[in-house]
Order: sequence, then structure tokens, then C-alpha cells
Amino acid sequence: MTAHHTAAPETKMGTGTDVAEAFDDFMMAFEAFKETNDERLAQIETQVTADPVTEEKMARIDRAVEDHKRRLDNMLLKSQRPSLSSGGVVTSAAQMEHKSGFHSYMRNGSDHGLRGLEEKAMSVSSDPDGGYLVPEELSTEIGRRLAAISPIRSIASVREVSGNVYKKPFASTGPVVGWVGETEARAITASPSLAELQFPTMELYAMPAATSVLLEDTAIDLDRWIGEEVEVAFAEQESAAFINGDGVNKPTGFLSASQVDETNWSWGNLGTIATGAAGEFDPATGADVLVDTIYALKAGYRQNASFVMNRRTQAEIRKLKDADGNYLWQAPAMPGTAAMLMGFPVVEAEDMPDIANDETAIAFGDFRRGYLVVDRTGVRVLRDPYSAKPYVLFYTTKRVGGGIQDFDAIKLVKFGTA
Repeated sequence: MTAHHTAAPETKMGTGTDVAEAFDDFMMAFEAFKETNDERLAQIETQVTADPVTEEKMARIDRAVEDHKRRLDNMLLKSQRPSLSSGGVVTSAAQMEHKSGFHSYMRNGSDHGLRGLEEKAMSVSSDPDGGYLVPEELSTEIGRRLAAISPIRSIASVREVSGNVYKKPFASTGPVVGWVGETEARAITASPSLAELQFPTMELYAMPAATSVLLEDTAIDLDRWIGEEVEVAFAEQESAAFINGDGVNKPTGFLSASQVDETNWSWGNLGTIATGAAGEFDPATGADVLVDTIYALKAGYRQNASFVMNRRTQAEIRKLKDADGNYLWQAPAMPGTAAMLMGFPVVEAEDMPDIANDETAIAFGDFRRGYLVVDRTGVRVLRDPYSAKPYVLFYTTKRVGGGIQDFDAIKLVKFGTA
């Protein structure tokens, strides 16, 4: 604890005194959590059940741990967000012209500058349903901000395309190979069989509103304003789709894939490892299930693997110990780093299901190889001063797709008997 206080004034990494103090508060709450949980476990061993007073104290401290962690995460997120300052470097006259025309369109609805650009660019700046592309640097920074706050996007592979569908070929069977002597005849090998995965992009939208006073205020940085307004809406919608999306007008989430017991795994399915108890960890084998999950993943995937779960599942994981009495869940080593579970980072995704009978509440895998996010180039804005007078709405859209690209790279923990 003392070491953390000593490092608190350091600001080179963007943590600052406030972040360091929030981290110390979190660590103190977690130490109190472990102490109370040890007391609860000792009572269970001697009395069969824990004292209700201890259980209540445990729940209260657990809530405090979550509150401190959420506060710390929010502070770190704000410090890590890229700048959307209008003082950024614009590299060409065309970009300067686009930015000037876009700001004029945002403030007063004048699209003459953008229409001229549209004609020069053969209509690439305009969507068939109306609206205009935001300046390139703003589109790039929105993408960076989404990566910072969207949990699955931050660990998945991301591809940018100019069309509506990204097609990825893969070999369903490899070529025939074999050993041969130096002077022996070589048989002609068979060609590999190729199949194709398709990732269509779907429209994601947000509709921030502004007053005329805000738009007329030249001191307001419109790039920053629209970036901040749409980033959370975009992140929440796409995060839910990347996990549970059914592929209908949205990406296909990895939990929507067919699931089979790991012993029966085949391509096109995600393998599951059962806890052996309905809706909970088996008290005797909770740690063993996590070990089995880790080693169900091939070595090539394990080196970049992460656990993905929501905060309520994390609260249950925090109570588990290994055979030597060590806690499996380890708090972040310093501000800005992830919590660790058995040596692997824990990614918190609120759209993961809670622990319940037959729910797959924990995912583990190399998501960079296992899940693909596809972004269509550009973010578009349509100005609407009529639908919600006296406010001006900005219908902001981007096209996003996603789906599993390697079914062997992700495993799921199923809270059931089989």
C-alpha cells in the first residue's frame, strides 16, 4: 500500500493523484473483502453455515469494492480518451475544405460546401438516405474512443472495409502432405477445400440533440461535442450485439453460436465446460473447472487469452481460492491494468449473462483470433432541425458487423451439470 502512495504524484502516465487515491481506496476495500471472506469460510468449516452478520458484512464490502472499482475505471477511461480538439493537424487542403464545410453544415444547416465536395468525389460523401461523412480525423478518433470503452472491440480483431460485406475464406481441409525420401517420387498433393465466412455490416445509429444556442456558440468544439455524444451510445449498442446479437440487423454475437460439450467440439460450435452444479460453482471443484477451461484452449491461443464476464460473476469469482488458500482473482497491480484470474486478464462486459442454471456466464479465449469486428469506412451525420423543435437532432450512423472467425479460439463455462 505504501508503494502506491509513494507513486501517487506521478502524472507521466496520465494517472494523476486522484486516480492513485482511487486505486488505494479500491485496494483497501479488496483487502477488507478478503479478510471478511476468510472469516466467512472459517465459519462454514466449523458451523456448516456462515454467521448472517458476517454474510451481511461481506455483501456490504463487496458492494464497496464494486463502487470503488467503477469509480476508478471511470476516472481512467476519461484520462485515456483521445483528444478531439479542433486543433489537430489537417494534412491536405481537401481535408481542410471538408472540415470547414462540415462545421458550416452542423452549425447552420448550410451544405453548399459539402455538396461541392460530393460532386468532386462522385457522391462518395453522401449516403443514399441523406447525410454527410464526418471529417476523416473525427471518424478515426470516434473509432479509437469506441475501442477504449467497448470491451469486446478492445480485445477482438477489427477490419475496416469500404463495402457492405467482408468475406473471409478459410481452409476447411488442408492439402495432403507426407514424408518422402530424397530420391523417391513425389505424389501430387490434393488441393485444399476452401469455405467462406461472411460478415455483413449493419447500421448503428445515435441521435444527439443540440440547442440553437450551442450551435451558434463558436467557442464550442463541435468535433468534441459530437464525439462525446455518440461514443457511449455506439459502445453500449455494439457491445451488446458482439455478445448476444442474433445477426438480424445487427452483428452476430459469440454467445449466439451453437454450443456443445467440449468433448464433442467441432467447427461451427463453441465448446463448453460444465461446472457440475446447477447455477453455481461446485464448492469442491470451482477452481478445477477454471483450470479445465484454460487447458481446453490450445497453447497457441492461451498466450493471448482473456476471461470475459460481468461484474456480478466477478463478485462470485473473488470468493474462490485454490488448494493452497490463495485467491484466484487478483486485483490490478497498478491503475490502468486489468484484474487477473489465474494469470489471465479479466475483461468486464456487462452484457454477459449472470450466473444461472445452464447459463454460459464466463467466456475464455483469444478473442483477437476468435472474434472479428468489421467497420465500414466513415461515420455519417444528417442534420434534422424539424422533428424535435426547438432542438436540432443529428442522426449519426456508422455501419458495423461482427461474428466468430475461429470457433476453436473461444471456450465457455456453463453453470450446469452437463
